[in-house]
Amino acid sequence: MASVPVTVTILDKDYQVNCPEEEKPQLEHSARYLDQKMNDIRQSGRIIGLDRIAVMAGLNITHDLLNEGDKKNNVSLDISEKINALQNKLDFAINSFGK
Repeated sequence: MASVPVTVTILDKDYQVNCPEEEKPQLEHSARYLDQKMNDIRQSGRIIGLDRIAVMAGLNITHDLLNEGDKKNNVSLDISEKINALQNKLDFAINSFGK
């Protein structure tokens, strides 16, 4: 896997990063997303300083990611419960029909 240099811009600063060529679009998408989050925080005016903006953006993104993971886990549990309920109904129907 060959690495290629990629230039991304975050808060009007260019950063050069190496990544595998096939991951370049995802890296660029990630950089745009981070740039947008950091710009939103900077424009709110409540947080000053690049390092603090970066930390807050990181916390916000992590919070969103963990919440999405929790939602997916809850959906999986709901589906499992529904499958179990259907299986119980089928078992009951089959046992009742066989008698």
